[in-house]
Amino acid sequence: MDIDHLDRKILKQLQISSDISLDRLGEMIGLSRNAVWRRVKALESSGVITRRMALVDPEKLDLGLLVFIQIKTAQHSVEWTEQLAKTAQGIAQIIGLYRMSGDLDYLIKARVRDISDYDRLYQRLIKGLPLMDVSASFVTESLKDTAELPVFI
Repeated sequence: MDIDHLDRKILKQLQISSDISLDRLGEMIGLSRNAVWRRVKALESSGVITRRMALVDPEKLDLGLLVFIQIKTAQHSVEWTEQLAKTAQGIAQIIGLYRMSGDLDYLIKARVRDISDYDRLYQRLIKGLPLMDVSASFVTESLKDTAELPVFI
């Protein structure tokens, strides 16, 4: 799908507020409600828009501690990676899992209540997976945290 400047304006606004009305969105970018609706549907059906969601304050859910867990492993098989992914899917506090280049094999992003909650997550993680090295870094201050992608118009 070719994404033109009007699609980019739509994407920028939807990332700011996914519940914006079609009427308001149309006013902002200079299109009718129906034209905006068709473009949004096309962006969804082509996979440019993958889902819409509400961002929730983790502090309000008692998940104020953000932790990045670095994993090194001697296992590099497809089966091991699939088992890691399956394990991560079963742990709600894990909000991101990434295979990395360089010295680090995998990086996990997780939200937990406190250090004890992290330890429970750690115990679940290592229960069935052979890991060579696991270390955690706890975020002490978030200077920028966004899910919004840059949309250049």
